[in-house]
Amino acid sequence: MSSLPTVEDLRLVEALARHGSLGAAGRELLISQPAASNRLAALERRIGERLFERDTTGARPTPAGRALAVEAAHVLEHLAAIYDRTRAAARATILTVGTFGSLAPWLFPALEELLGGVAVHQVTDHGDRLVEWVGEGSLDVAFVAIANQMRLPSTATAMAVARDRLAVLSAPDVPLGSRRKPFAGLDVITYTYDMSAATLHRRLSELGARPRAAATAETAVRMGRLLGWPIVLPRGLATSYAEPQERVSTVAIPGRLTLFMVTRRPTPIELVATVTSLPARLGLEPASTSTGDT
Repeated sequence: MSSLPTVEDLRLVEALARHGSLGAAGRELLISQPAASNRLAALERRIGERLFERDTTGARPTPAGRALAVEAAHVLEHLAAIYDRTRAAARATILTVGTFGSLAPWLFPALEELLGGVAVHQVTDHGDRLVEWVGEGSLDVAFVAIANQMRLPSTATAMAVARDRLAVLSAPDVPLGSRRKPFAGLDVITYTYDMSAATLHRRLSELGARPRAAATAETAVRMGRLLGWPIVLPRGLATSYAEPQERVSTVAIPGRLTLFMVTRRPTPIELVATVTSLPARLGLEPASTSTGDT
């Protein structure tokens, strides 16, 4: 057990990654710079990897240090919520639910409405990490679009909840070309919530576009509006973001997107009835089949 990192170790790594300075991290944690340096050196010896490159200009994380800082932030966030979750559990059912950032503004309000007295603890991150956390038990459920594109943990099961297609969100004065080449010569902002971005960009290039990826759906929408470019993104999100004067149209790109609910076995009973009502709340088509335990 002594080889496990302590909470103090995790706090030091997380603070050092943010500040880039042992002195600043030590001040935040109320320890001296030499004490912080000794603690970091001891942790590096236990792990067997150098976590930060240190010189007179500060401390910069190595790839190992960046990975540990991400893990530390996750663990510390989970620890910080333990007391609140424990108190809430004494009064009501609580579910820890994760999804990717672009879906969160639509999913979490819908779940709060559909689940009634169940308290929802909200988590956002990349889909693969959310699925991993379901497998380890720190998440009750994750809503992701990549469950059929990755290997699920042995403790997890995935159910297809809703389906979607790609669409174009654009202002009325944004010109689109012919049916066969709708994006000929145009810069196009793209966002998709599964792992098909490379395929999407290749297909758009074949249709004459110069595709540019955005990190989130909101980023894509804001960039498209600012630059006057068409925006290609899942239809449900396009409809949610569309302003009255904007148009949402289908695109000549085949394929469908699927939203999955990933849980540990058995699926929490509070979620079973929710699945049938959720697609309508999100503006998506209901899924007719599930992946079972794949």
